[in-house]
Formats: sequence, C-alpha cells, structure tokens
Amino acid sequence: MLEGSSTLDTKALTGESMPEEVNAGQNIVSGSINLTGVLKVQTTKLFDDSTVAKILELVENASSRKAKAEAFITRFARVYTPAVVILAALLAVLPPLALGGAWSTWVYRACSFLVVSCPCALVISVPLSFFGGLGAASRQGILMKGSNYLEAMGSLDTAVFDKTGTLTTGKFEVTDVAPVHGSREELLELAALGEYNSNHPIALSVKKAYGKEADTSRIGEVEEISGHGIHAQILKDGVWKNLYIGNQKLMDSQKVKVDTPAAVLGTTLYLAEEDTYLGCIVISDSVRPDVPAMLAGLKKQGVNKLVMLTGDKEEVGKKVAESIGITHVFGNLLPGDKVAKVEQLLKEKPEGKTLAFVGDGINDAPVLARADVGIAMGGIGSDAAVEAADVVIMDDEPSKIVDAICIARKTVGIVKQNIIFAIAVKILVLVLVALGYVGMWAAVFGDVGVSVLAILNAIRALSYKK
Repeated sequence: MLEGSSTLDTKALTGESMPEEVNAGQNIVSGSINLTGVLKVQTTKLFDDSTVAKILELVENASSRKAKAEAFITRFARVYTPAVVILAALLAVLPPLALGGAWSTWVYRACSFLVVSCPCALVISVPLSFFGGLGAASRQGILMKGSNYLEAMGSLDTAVFDKTGTLTTGKFEVTDVAPVHGSREELLELAALGEYNSNHPIALSVKKAYGKEADTSRIGEVEEISGHGIHAQILKDGVWKNLYIGNQKLMDSQKVKVDTPAAVLGTTLYLAEEDTYLGCIVISDSVRPDVPAMLAGLKKQGVNKLVMLTGDKEEVGKKVAESIGITHVFGNLLPGDKVAKVEQLLKEKPEGKTLAFVGDGINDAPVLARADVGIAMGGIGSDAAVEAADVVIMDDEPSKIVDAICIARKTVGIVKQNIIFAIAVKILVLVLVALGYVGMWAAVFGDVGVSVLAILNAIRALSYKK
C-alpha cells in the first residue's frame, strides 16, 4: 500500500473476525473489503499468483482427489444379471438332457425363474429411497447435491467447523459495558456521541447498543487518529471536554491509566475524559443461538470428534470453543493450512466413517471440496463456498446438520431393509421355482409384489419429524 490509512474487512479470505487497521507500507491481501478510508494501492502480483487465484486452484486440486464411491446396486447388477440369465438357460436345458422329462416343464420353470430374478425391486426402490431422503432434507432447508453425500452423512464421525460466520454470526455487537465513573448508559452515550460520524463496524455496533438518537449539538470537532481511535470534543454539563475513544495505544499516548484488562474474546474500546479513565466497552462476534443445541445433537448422534479451524487468532478461537464445548481448536490458519489440517484429520478418522467440514467464506472453499462432505451456509455463504460444498444449509442454522444426519441414517436404514428383503425373498422364490414347488404366481409375487412392498417402504423416507 502506497498511501492512506483505513480499516479492511478480511474475514471472507482469512476468517479474521475483527476488521484490520492498515497504513502505508503494509501488504494488503487481494479480495479484502475497504471499510473506511481512501487507499492508494500498488498491485505486486499477477492474477494467477493472487490469493483468490490460489484458493480457486486449491478447490480444483481438492475436488480431483475426492473419491466417488460406486453404488452398491451397480456392482451387484454387474454380477447378478448375467448370472441369473445363465442359470435360467441352464435350468431350461440341462435337466431335460440329464434327467429326462418334458421340455415344456423345464422351460416353464426357467421362464418363472427369469420373472423372479428381475431386479425391479432393487433398481426402483433403492434410488427411490434416496430421492425420498433428499426430498425430506430439502423440506428442512437442506440441499444435498447427490445421494452419495446423503449416504456419507449417515456415517459421520468427525465434524470440522469454521468459526466466523458459521459458529458465530459474523456480526459485531456490544457484549459488555464496564464503567468506572458514571453509569452504563452514560458511558454508552459518550461512546455513541464520539463515534457518531464514523461508519466503522465497531462504531456502528456502539450506536446500535445505545439505541437512541444522538444529540448532535453536543458534538464538536472530531479527529480520527489512525490505528488508535477517535479524539472528540463533547459538551458535558455545559463544558466542552476532550473525549478519547480507542485502543490501548491511544490510552498510553494520552497517559491514561487503564484499570480494566483487555477482553480476549473481542475488541475492547477504552474511553477517557481528558486524562481520566471512564471505563470500557467490549465488542465481539456473538455465537449463533442454535450452536449449543447443534453440538449436543451431534454428540447424541455419535459424532465423536468436533474440531474448529479458524483464520482468527488462536486465543480468540479457543475462547469461543471453550464457551460452546469444542475441545480441538486450531487458529491462525490460511486456506492452504486448513486443507492440510483436514488431510491430517481424514487420515485419523476410523475406517468406514466420514468427515464433514462446515464453512461459509471464500477461504473455506478448498477445504469444503476436500472433505468427505462439505457443508456450506447458503444464506450468508459466499458463492465459492456454495459451489464447492456438497450440502447447503439454506437458512444458516447449524442445527440443521443434526437433521441431515437423522434423515441420512433413516434413509440408509430403509435402503438396507429393501436390499435385504428383496434379495432374501427372491433367493427363496428362485429356489422354490427351480425345484418345482411353486409356479408362475409365486414368480409374479417375487417380482411385482416385492417391488410394490419395497416402493411403499421407500416412500417412508419422505417423512421426517424432529
């Protein structure tokens, strides 16, 4: 950056929840959003070497390494169909030649054998069960891009989460007001007056917390001190006072002694009148209301490992994780670091189990593509995240992940029931037909009757109650 100073929103790229103060001489990541000042920036890399281009490359590489499980019914049909046709032909030819007897009897049995062996029940009911499961999920606002991802959700063992915008709202709000002199309302009023002309996210959250129309006649000259805060002249008790609102650096420059320790979870805004410390206001990103219920539901469903990966500071990530009950936390991660960490977790998960990653930002796109199941927040999520994900939660409620698991397990259970029922009945009727104990009526039941029963069972996948 050549000239200027401003505040940048980088959370879509790095996951850093708080805006970043930048000044001349600092490097700026492409894709950042300028919030306040005017900047003169020199481009130092070609597009192919930019942060966004590298993220897209990671998505493509991760997608190419993602295994596609072959459907059971396809593997089964490759062996089953030619096998039963050969057996029917042998049943029609070999017994008359070896044992004698009427050819018409054995040809009739062979035809009945072929009728029973028709895999209609499997071919229709298995996909229909998955279609029902996908329909039940869509009714809950959960869009899945294929039945293989529905099946994978049923065997979920490890859930990995991004923090900002996924577990938290990604919106800043005042979470604590700690006055040293005066009341809570007075401290908020002074902060709102000083921040009245600012459009900074922190200033907006202070004004929202104050909740009243500011008396602009009490606001004098306002000076923004880059990287420190604001110096404003405020009319108080008929006298103009110098009010300082900002970070610890601003308090140190004004020789103000701060009695309140800085908050780990969020940004602390200190206020001083002349050289007297007035108190502080804590602004932080709040946890989504349904996150605790989601984590409890995941544990109840047997998801044994809950992990948080964030580009935010590790101490902030740990504080959030501690408040909601996640024990595995990794912070200060760039998009490539998140992919590497998920690669490691994929190696550690049990055989036959799956790993899901839940995210919303551009920086989450590569790891969404690499996970067994990528889950994106559809409402606030970036286009890149939604494109790379396998499952999209349309209303941004993380608790819907638990619903997705329940629907998936119910659907997979119905599929297994249909497969076992259809194969068992067909084998039984095939044997009875071959031995001549039953005729064409049983063969028709073994085909059409079993198909109807399997389809009726598959329809159950459409219904889901929490």
